[in-house]
Amino acid sequence: MSCCSRRLRRTSPVDSISRTELILSKPPRINGWSWPLQPFQVLGWLLYGYLAIVSFGIYIPLLPLPWNHLVSALTALAFIVHFFTHIAAATIDPADASVRAKQNYSSPMPLYDRSKQAHVIQDLRCYLCDIKVGPKVKHCGVCNKCVEDFDHHCKWLNNCVGGRNYWCFFAALSSATLGVLLLVIVLMFIFIQHYLHPESLRTAPQFGSLLGNDTWLMFIPLTPIKTSSAALLILAFITVILGVISLLLLLHLLGFHLYLS
Repeated sequence: MSCCSRRLRRTSPVDSISRTELILSKPPRINGWSWPLQPFQVLGWLLYGYLAIVSFGIYIPLLPLPWNHLVSALTALAFIVHFFTHIAAATIDPADASVRAKQNYSSPMPLYDRSKQAHVIQDLRCYLCDIKVGPKVKHCGVCNKCVEDFDHHCKWLNNCVGGRNYWCFFAALSSATLGVLLLVIVLMFIFIQHYLHPESLRTAPQFGSLLGNDTWLMFIPLTPIKTSSAALLILAFITVILGVISLLLLLHLLGFHLYLS
């Protein structure tokens, strides 16, 4: 994990006041599904579900042939890859091998006493986990355990990103970026075509019996539901805003990791 080498060389806090001073005798967290869940974690899954519904249920089916099949396949691939890699990154325990060898996540950790130890990790030994660690191990104050090849604690995963789950995290990040980018492009195309050439978006057979361009269909071809042109565009506008914000955050994080690699 060369992308993290700059930060992995420091194995103990530099500042005189560290978050580890606030650690109480709480058990270490196993993975991203350990309670309590993070608000960002819940928000991320809600956003994923919303984008999946509007993508495959409303807007991609409006694309003319053969683009709707091509975009649907690419977007589905991105969403499926993200779903499984996101779950894997959140499920894998990134803890150091010595921590995982204990196989005991129910016992509380000892209190951190700065009068006895200057840092959580000193001389390649973690005072809290009571184990010998390598030079690329850091004790996470949120998960309260030493993490192998520590990169960062991700609130969206509710889990640390380390050597054991880094590539799952990177695949989830890349697939999310691709999926959101495709959706934003589709929405911009629909915005333009709706005003310039709306007939190109009404090629599905279900539109055959509808008169006028003010009535549109959602969730075709399985369960067509009528909606107005205004509702279609307002929902598209809201989705574009959410998509652009998500895309900027994803591109920033993805670019940062590519730069460090």
